[in-house]
Formats: sequence, C-alpha cells, structure tokens
Amino acid sequence: MNLQKFSFGMGDRFMHQGKAQLAAVRKARDLGVEVAPVWNKSHREHRIVGSGPESLRREADLAVRALGWDGPYFVDADHIGLKTVDDFLAWSDFFTIDVADSIGQPAADAEIERFVAAQARFHGRVAVPGIEQPLLASPRDLAAIGRKYLAAAQEAGRIYRHIAAAKGVGNFVAEVSMDETDEPQTPVTLLFILAALAAEKVPLQTIAPKFTGRFNKGVDYVGDVARFEREFADDIAVIAFAVREFGLPADLKLSVHSGSDKFSIYGPIRRTLRRTGAGLHLKTAGTTWLEELIGLAVAGGSAFSTVKEIYRQALDHIDALCEPYAAVIDIDRRKLPAIEEVADWSGEQFVGALRHDPRSPRYNPHLRQLLHVGYKVAAQMGDRYYRALEIHEAIIAENVTENLFERHLQPLLLAKD
Repeated sequence: MNLQKFSFGMGDRFMHQGKAQLAAVRKARDLGVEVAPVWNKSHREHRIVGSGPESLRREADLAVRALGWDGPYFVDADHIGLKTVDDFLAWSDFFTIDVADSIGQPAADAEIERFVAAQARFHGRVAVPGIEQPLLASPRDLAAIGRKYLAAAQEAGRIYRHIAAAKGVGNFVAEVSMDETDEPQTPVTLLFILAALAAEKVPLQTIAPKFTGRFNKGVDYVGDVARFEREFADDIAVIAFAVREFGLPADLKLSVHSGSDKFSIYGPIRRTLRRTGAGLHLKTAGTTWLEELIGLAVAGGSAFSTVKEIYRQALDHIDALCEPYAAVIDIDRRKLPAIEEVADWSGEQFVGALRHDPRSPRYNPHLRQLLHVGYKVAAQMGDRYYRALEIHEAIIAENVTENLFERHLQPLLLAKD
C-alpha cells in the first residue's frame, strides 16, 4: 500500500468533523498539492470518549462519500502496541507502532554485539550525502545506540508481524514512533535505528523521531528554530541514505508528531521539503476539538454556556487532566483566568483567548493547553455536547476547515518562499 508524498494526520476526538477536515485537504488539492488525509485516533482517546475504531472508519468513509473524494485516504490506529492493536485490525489501514515503553530496555548483550558487528562497514566516519560533516559511528557509539533502541526496534518488529499476519503484507502503512523518549535522536542515532528496523524487516513508510525542542500540545514550537531546521534537513538526508543502504521502502519519510500549531517551524519544514524533494507526514490531533469549542463560543447562548462549563470543570480537575500529558504541556497556572472571570466573558473574548493567533493580545496559550487536554470533560457530558455539535455544525465546520487549511496546510505546503 503506497503512502503519498504528503500525508496529513487529522485527529477528531468526537468524530463529527470528518467532512470539514476533508474540505481543507480538498482545498489544498484544488491549489495543486496532493495530500493524503489520515484520520487518527488512539486507544486512549477511544477509551476516554467511549468510541471504538469502527466509528473512526465510519466517519472517514462517510466524509469521503459526502465530498466525492476520489484520492487515497487512511484510518490510523494511533500509538498502538501488542496489547491494544487487535481492536484496530479490522478497521485501520495505517498503524502507528508505538515502542516508547521499550526504549531504554536492555537487549541481550549478545544481540547488541551482533548489532554492532552487522554495521561494521560504518565503523568510523559515515559520509551521508546532504550532511556537511561525516557522522561518527565508533563501535562504542553503536553499542550505546543498541542498548537504548535495539529492544524497541525488536518490539516494532513483533508488532508489525502481528499486524501483517492479520492483514497481509502490503495491505497497510506502517509508521514507527520513536518520539516519546527523554532526549532527541541525533542523525547518527536515527540512521542506526533505521538499520535495526530494517534488520527486523519492518517496511516502515514513516518514522517519527524526537526532534530538538518542545512539541507541546496545541501551541507553537518552543526551541531554537535554526537548530531544528538543520536537524530536520539532516534527518531527511539520513532517511534517503538508509533507504539505499538498508533496502527500506523508497517512500519512507519523516513524521512530525504533535505537529499542529507549530507555526514557527512550518517555514523551515517547507523550505527543506522543496529543496530536497522529500515527503512529510504531519500529525495533528486536538486542534479540531478546540475549533469545536471556538465554534460553540461564537454561536453563543446555551452553546457558549456549555463551553464555559467545560472550562470550569477542566480547571477544577486540572491535575487529573494534565497528568497523562505532563511531558507535552507547559501550563503556568497563575496565568489561567479564574472561573468567575471567564463567566463574564463574551464569546469574542473567549475566542480571542483560545484561538491560536500569537498576534492577538487576548491569546492565552495556558488556557489553550488546558482545554486541549480537557476533552474528557466534554466526553462526560455525553448527549449534551453531541447535540451542541449537531445544532451548530455549520459554524464549527467553517472554523475547522479554516484552521486546518489556512494555519496548517497552506504555510506547510503552499506558501511561497
């Protein structure tokens, strides 16, 4: 199964915005850029919302039929492992294999020795076209990489083979996620992670490394943008080299997780893609749920009252909501507006605080991050929240499409350099 050069992961917590999301991808195609839409949802998100993988497949299929989409599209079993993958097998054709729990777990000494020996031709300096300085790969360096990542690559192999046994080789896209770890991978580390995955015969088509800087949920990139640009370009060069050296799929490309709202690095990504001709998978998630809240705030009345109630409960339960996302949020609680203050806000004030517009003096990234992880509150409202989405579908859809196209797809792939 081929994955297009550009693909775009679209999370939809409550599975009501499929048509609005696809409309953004269609606008990109109308302007000459083909992007494969990928609807993604994790086991954790399904559990919180009370949905199942079949519901995401239904949403994607209905959106495709409604808009007459004739291009490729995918449904991603997001961040799955052996314990969670089975529920997705019948419904997904894209699998994000998450091996975070295996990173740092020790492989057997003999296996590490074999890994180092298998890369003997690279011991010393590795000249990678597109990278100015040779990569340094001593046997000691390779052993350190093996100790940290070899068990994770082996786990990816086990998960891949389990999926392939059920769906058949070539009938799904395989992504490997290595981003949820304590430190970013250097280009040389990425190269030998790919070597280990190739040895496991995982025909991955995208890989999500951990990049320099912070990729907090729903807000902009935090870090040295120039450094990120160099690292991103080096990783693309490593992937091209690994494809040739290890026999990995020719369409292998980088995946950027928590990629929504990282506005300051979209320009560097776009320039690098155009210079190298490389592809990209960018994954978004909670940004669509936030656009639902924006649409409900704009609608006013009882819909806006629902939004204020969600904020109140999110603030009341902040510790429980933030704990699962502690590594990917930075909330200064002193900068969160009091419940009493928000109760007096107009819809315009709320939208100004929530919408990701760094130029606006009202924008509050701390409120935005709290609500990003606060979708559990809306899920617990049940029919009350779903009815609001249905009643105000038009205004919400307008915001969802505008957000994905104008703030994400356009600056990533369409803007002029």
